[in-house]
Amino acid sequence: MSAAQVYVARMVGLAVISPGGERIGKVRDVVISLRVDPSPPRALGLVVELVTRRRIFVPMLRVTTIDAEAVRLATGSVSLRGFRQRPNEALLVGQVIDARVHLADSGEEVVVVDAAIEPTRSRDWVVGRLAVRPRRTRLARRGAVSIVPWRAVQGLTLSDRQGTEGLLAVFETMRAADVAAALSELPIKRQHEVVDALDDERLADVFEELSESDQRLMLGHLDAERAADVLGAMAPDDAADLLGELPDDESDRLLALMEPEESAPVRRLMRYSADTAGGLMTPEPVILRPDATVAEALAHIRNPDIPPALASMVFVCRPPTETPTGPYLGCVHSQRLLREAPFELVAGLVDNELALSPDATLPQVTRYFAAYNLVAGPVVDAGEHLLGAVTVDDVLDHLLPWGWRDELAEPIGGVVGNPGTGRPDGHRNGVVNEPTGGRDHA
Repeated sequence: MSAAQVYVARMVGLAVISPGGERIGKVRDVVISLRVDPSPPRALGLVVELVTRRRIFVPMLRVTTIDAEAVRLATGSVSLRGFRQRPNEALLVGQVIDARVHLADSGEEVVVVDAAIEPTRSRDWVVGRLAVRPRRTRLARRGAVSIVPWRAVQGLTLSDRQGTEGLLAVFETMRAADVAAALSELPIKRQHEVVDALDDERLADVFEELSESDQRLMLGHLDAERAADVLGAMAPDDAADLLGELPDDESDRLLALMEPEESAPVRRLMRYSADTAGGLMTPEPVILRPDATVAEALAHIRNPDIPPALASMVFVCRPPTETPTGPYLGCVHSQRLLREAPFELVAGLVDNELALSPDATLPQVTRYFAAYNLVAGPVVDAGEHLLGAVTVDDVLDHLLPWGWRDELAEPIGGVVGNPGTGRPDGHRNGVVNEPTGGRDHA
């Protein structure tokens, strides 16, 4: 059966059948994942009512066909755990149909009377179209039903349907990069409410993923003391990049408000041009003394707070082990650590031929990474002191055009503002049904 769109009002009451022909229950609703932007949301799965009247969640991945008589599953194995709606989810029949919304072009108020889910090339189902009717007044005749794209209506995004507390609950489940993308889509007032509610550590993580323009706008909303606290919680290289975009007097004022141990590495980074290894590097790589063992090195790179690129390599130096370090002895790739006995000393495994000058230009750094197939590389000064490490994500960030985060509508693999639910979903195929104009149960 060829894949097509399915109007959900006609699905309500359909039998849900296992591959063996056993009736599992009947469809009661379709669960969707709300988005912050106006893009069509994904259909995550079905709310199915069992014979016992218990309602469970069945992912769209389990659905093989939908026809006029039944929804057929690929497997008879389903979770019997009771369905519980999550903060970023909505029920198409229970919450979207009959909702009052506005047409984006005209501002006319209309009522949603049905919704069509349709498959995409990526094997997801999305709510592509809505059936809407002008809102009826006492004296007006009932208007005709129109079929419009999801994007054509306003009032159904996550920010429309959730207060600030609800958004924060959703953002807690998202990666910082996805939160940053979602935050940039919110109205200014809601942005400020979210920024005010996030703690400094979480806000710092989000700031690191924002575009340059959004960083400056949101930093300007913060009072000077909190701005300094957030900068102190950011990675020093990201904080240096942001401060470098500000006027000198404002940058100096914020640096003066930061804790000395937090501002010192940032000041060192700001001495270098942004397009050199010194300007690209982070001053906080994984640094070990020469008497450290392989087991100790592996324990360090297992730290979940260390970014994957930095965890790909450890650097061996004589004391002090804070940058700038004592004499630099070399680096060890994480793969090499995995192949060696835990009791071996890292000093006996170092590669001492890899090093970048802090004045190396961006093209030179790029060629260096490509030539040696690296994810991270040491930055060493003329006195053989380790100053920091450049990672491939820093290189990519500076190779892309300025403002690239602003230019991409969906920079995170097509999931801007699309919080993950941890539930599998997908599709096989479906059939075309016409909108019913209401929520009649089959």
